[in-house]
Amino acid sequence: MKALVVGAGGQLGAALGRVLPAGGLVMRGRSELDVRDAASLARAMADARPDVVFNAAAYNAVDAAEGEPATAFAVNALGPLNLARACREVGALLVHFSTDYVFDGSDRRPIPEERCPRPLSVYGASKLSGEALVAASGAAHLIVRTSGLFASGGSRDKGGSFVERILAKARAGDTLRVVDDQVFAPTYASDLAQAVLALVSSGARGLFHVTNEGPCSWRELAVAAVEEAGLPTRVEAIPAAELGAPAARPRYSVLDTERYRSLGLPPLRPWRDALRAMLSAV
Repeated sequence: MKALVVGAGGQLGAALGRVLPAGGLVMRGRSELDVRDAASLARAMADARPDVVFNAAAYNAVDAAEGEPATAFAVNALGPLNLARACREVGALLVHFSTDYVFDGSDRRPIPEERCPRPLSVYGASKLSGEALVAASGAAHLIVRTSGLFASGGSRDKGGSFVERILAKARAGDTLRVVDDQVFAPTYASDLAQAVLALVSSGARGLFHVTNEGPCSWRELAVAAVEEAGLPTRVEAIPAAELGAPAARPRYSVLDTERYRSLGLPPLRPWRDALRAMLSAV
């Protein structure tokens, strides 16, 4: 399989690079290939002639997107459309990644793929638009929604992934106050990459939810991180409203992974086991 990974510099792109067959693999970071540049994408596709393109590029600054909607939609909606059109021209499969933030969190049970989305933020709306444009593009596609992605080597702009930021603050002796009223399913980038490769190998097409098993809040994830790291740091629970963040987040966005498992693929391990594996690999 010849594969092209777009957005290779992020935690998911790097994880994909570790599990994809090395022969014929092309990795392109944001500085090398911008999804907003349709002409560059077409040239890259013509040169690489991939069988599969993995779009790990995204504008994921959730709060900043409220003040930069044009940039968010250019990267998260028009960018995937550019990629889909380029894939259609060379007959490549596009694997596109989306988010639990396309939902409003009004339910209290795991959310299946067919549930009607209702994003609360510009970021969520831009990602939902990207899904729709890819699905309508005429390109062969696989859209994977996930949530709470964590790994080593997270976004430098954010200071690393959530887990990395929490541990850095704990080691610095900072007081940790973390939201406890937003529930989701944390997902280890390495596990997601393996699962997506299995989906591609199975011939799957369309929309799938893929996360590690088990729900938790951001505070529960922070508590687990400091415990697994052997740090005595106390993590105080606070409501999301206390942060006053510009972007609203869903209160409950655990994704139902039954469609993925119905293909005979094994469920991803529980999120705490995946967190332990991440920290032992650092």
